[in-house]
Amino acid sequence: MSKVNEHEVLTLSSAKKGLSYLTMNDFTLLADKAQRVRFKKGDVVVQKGQKANGVYLLLKGKARVHILSQSGIPTIGPGEICGEMSFLEDAPASVNVIAEEELEAYHLDRLTLQGLFELFPHLGSRFYRSLATNLSHRLRDLIGAGLDASAAANRKPS
Repeated sequence: MSKVNEHEVLTLSSAKKGLSYLTMNDFTLLADKAQRVRFKKGDVVVQKGQKANGVYLLLKGKARVHILSQSGIPTIGPGEICGEMSFLEDAPASVNVIAEEELEAYHLDRLTLQGLFELFPHLGSRFYRSLATNLSHRLRDLIGAGLDASAAANRKPS
C-alpha cells in the first residue's frame, strides 16, 4: 500500500457536501487506489456528452458546474465529487465541469471502483448511499433555485 496523505484524507472526509457516509478507512483505501490528476484553470474536468469513466474527488481548488438551464453556476471544491452521474448511468456527462483555478483531484475509474466494491461490499454500500444523498441535495438546490426565480418573476411591483 502506498503512502496516503492524511491531510488529504481528512479533507475528503470532512467536506460538508462530500461523501458523508464514507469512513476515514474508506477514504484511505480510495485514495490509495486512485490516480492523482491535476488541472489548470480553464481545463475541462468533465465534458458534457462524454463518458467520465469514473469519478473525481476534488482535493484542492474549485471547479464550476455549467448547467445550461440554471442562471447561477454552482461551484464545487475540496472533498466534493464530480462525474458521478456519468459513472452511475454509464452514460455521457450531462454538464461541463471546468477548473476555476489550479485543481488537484483523485480519479477513480470504473474498474477500480467495481473491484473495490466486490472486495469490500460495505464500502460500496456507503459510497452509493453518499452519492444518492449528494444527488438529492443537488436536486433540492436546483428545485429551490427554480422556485425562487419563479416567485421573483411573479412578484408584481407595488
